Formats: sequence, structure tokens, C-alpha cells
Amino acid sequence: MLFNYGEFDGSEFPTPDSLFANQSIFDFILSYGDQALEALDKLEPADADILEQLMKDGLLEKAAGKFRLTPRAINAMQRKALMEIFAHLPRGSRDGHPTANAGAGADRLEGTRKYQFGDPISELDMLQSLRNAMSRAVVAGNTPGIPIEFNENDLELHLLEGTTACALCILVDMSGSMMRYGRFMAAKKVAMALTALVRQRFPQDTVDIVGFYSTATVVPEQRLPLLMPKPVSTHQYEIEVHIPLSQADKTHQHFTNLQLGMQMGRRILNSRPAEQKQMFIITDGQPTAHVDGDTLHLLYPPRRETAVATLREALTCCRAGIRVASFALVEDYWDMEWVEFIDQLTRLCRGVAFYCTGDNLAGCVMESYLSGKKSKTFIA
Repeated sequence: MLFNYGEFDGSEFPTPDSLFANQSIFDFILSYGDQALEALDKLEPADADILEQLMKDGLLEKAAGKFRLTPRAINAMQRKALMEIFAHLPRGSRDGHPTANAGAGADRLEGTRKYQFGDPISELDMLQSLRNAMSRAVVAGNTPGIPIEFNENDLELHLLEGTTACALCILVDMSGSMMRYGRFMAAKKVAMALTALVRQRFPQDTVDIVGFYSTATVVPEQRLPLLMPKPVSTHQYEIEVHIPLSQADKTHQHFTNLQLGMQMGRRILNSRPAEQKQMFIITDGQPTAHVDGDTLHLLYPPRRETAVATLREALTCCRAGIRVASFALVEDYWDMEWVEFIDQLTRLCRGVAFYCTGDNLAGCVMESYLSGKKSKTFIA
């Protein structure tokens, strides 16, 4: 590694906060997505210096005549979301994925164990190994000298707290009701923060994001800050739509198709080689859409056939070895059948369920990811 040294000019070192001198602009983008970027083109000339500064800082660029966020801006937004969440986490949260077996690449624990063929010699406890060699020489009636002779039984290794790679898929509800109470903003920030956390502290892990609405879609990392719930396109009390899945873009988009979201998440996780596979579901209501064969069904009020199709997919995820955690947002909870559905899904998957609001969603999700388990509202 090469180092270049120079005289310090006294300027302040850049920090994540310095990348957000115009925080209100980025909060505006998070709140309104693509519409916010379109609105930047219509700013008054007096505000042009703000855009010029953002472009100069490498946070905003123009392509094909439209503004878009740069990778630097997306990374900075992810880091800021992560710092905001960790600032409110209780002390003592675990920062790894513990397992019962000792392994390499983790924190050292007190104590040692005997060396076995194939163990990494980088974790040799040289002090204890020396003691063993000298004690063996004394027991044999020899005076320890230099060079000290070792045999395989003298060698001991540090005990390590083993960690395993984890593949995580976050399912974010994009139905129309997620716009209320700041739910979607909270869910989006959690997904951004987890992405930053994995990149910085758990590079062996992976995070994928799936948005589900009347259908479902994989959300690329660079699109996440601009993601928004689907607008409500009808206010009829009772809706029953049956349409070929290939024509799903021609009908209402604001329904909740958790079945298709879990199916897409399962396929993604099955392609990951990680030892642990987790699926986090962030939603605020009972499923109102499902797929049967090549037909998309939109049904409101929620119907039993939609719940059954979704639970069937949940069981498939469980059999694939995927741990499912459901985060139910309950600011305006009133539907007892919704809670019953979450209970059924949790029992079927042998998973965990959290009932929370947008304000404490981040803490629940982050603690669940870091510790691997959460006792709050566990349903056996």
C-alpha cells in the first residue's frame, strides 16, 4: 500500500453530515420520489445555486435532461439513515449473527481449545502452546531449552464466536395505505439503513428488496430512495377483478399481493449460497390480491381464498429453510381479522411477529437482524 503525505491545510475533514448541508432537499426527495426530482427542474432561478452546489458536490447529476441521484448521494443517504437508527437503538444489541459452533473471522472469546488438523494457524494461542511444550518437557525429565520442541498436542487455539453468512430479503408493502402515518418513509429508511449496515459491517451478508402491491417487483438499490406507494385508483367499497397476470399493469396497482412478494423473495433467497436465509415482511394490512395460475385476482374486502394462497406460499418458504419475520404496522389498527392472519402466518412459518408503529419499526427490524431473535411478541 502506498501513502502520500502532505501539509495539512486546516480544512475540515468531510463527514456524512457535510454531505447533507441541504438536508431538506433530500428529505423532499425521500418523501416524494421521482416527482421530487421532476420538481427540481421547476425551481425558481433564485434557488439555482442549490442545485449547482449539489451537482458540484457530486450528489446530483443530469442525464437525458432529467436530474437523478448519484451513487455518492445514495450511499450518503443510506449512511445517514443508518446513523439515525443506531442513535435510537438500546445499548447491548448484538452486532453479529451468533451460532453454536466456533468459527473463523469473529471475536475471540475467553479460553482455548486443542488444535485439530485443518484449523487455521492464525488463531494459535502461542503463549498457551509454549506453556504446554515446556510443561511436557519437565514432566518427561528434560530441561526446557532453545529451540523448544513442539508436537501437535501442545498447540491450542483461541476460542472464537462463530458467525454465519446471512441472506436477507426485505418485502416492503407498496399498497396505497402505506402512505398514511409516514409508514412508507419509515420502511424505506429501514431498508436503506440495512443496506448500508451490511456493506460496512457484514460484507459476507446480502440484502435484497422486493416491493409488493397488486403484483411485486425487485427494487434495485439505486431506486430505493425514489420508491413510493402506489396511488389509490378507486374508492369503491367492494372490488372483484380477475385479469391475466401479463396484463396486470392495466388494472389497479394499490392492492396487497403478499403471496407474489413472498414467492419472488423465496426465489431470490434460494439463489443465495448463505447458510442463514431470512425474510422480513413490512406491511400494514391483510392481503387483498393473489395469483392463481396465470390469473391475477384483486379482491376487496379481503377474501379467504387470498389468505389461503398467501399462507400456502408462506409454508413453501418455511420448507425452503427461510426464517420469516413479520412487522405489522398498527397505527390505525381496527381489523381483528388482520391480526388473526398475521398470527396464522407466523405459526405456519414458525417465525416471529412484531406489532409496531412507524416510529419504532427501525428499532424492531434492526435488533431482529443483529441478534437473530427477538422476544417481543413471539408467537409459537
